[in-house]
Amino acid sequence: MTRICLALDLVDDAALIAEYERWHRVGNTDPAVTQSIRDAGIDNMEIYRAGTRLFMIIDANERYSPEAKAQADAANPAVVAWVAKMRRMQQPIPAAGPEGSWHPMDRIFRLTDHEGR
Repeated sequence: MTRICLALDLVDDAALIAEYERWHRVGNTDPAVTQSIRDAGIDNMEIYRAGTRLFMIIDANERYSPEAKAQADAANPAVVAWVAKMRRMQQPIPAAGPEGSWHPMDRIFRLTDHEGR
């Protein structure tokens, strides 16, 4: 299992933030989008919000390939439409540059690495 952590910001607008959260509630996300995530080898995905900052945590299995997922997403009209809808509510974090999207985070601490110390 591989854990991937990503960060992104939302546009600082209460109505857009509420809309973003609404689209992510159970029953509001296009099933074709959630199926594409599962099909890519992602066993679980969670998004957390602190103000306008979003954190995504992905638990991916051995079938997951970011390149294959990107290719499949580009060929899936439901995913393309979803990404376009979400993009208007999102903005990259500074580390991602002006054209960035979800930006990978570096792990700097893991408690299990400190066992017995």
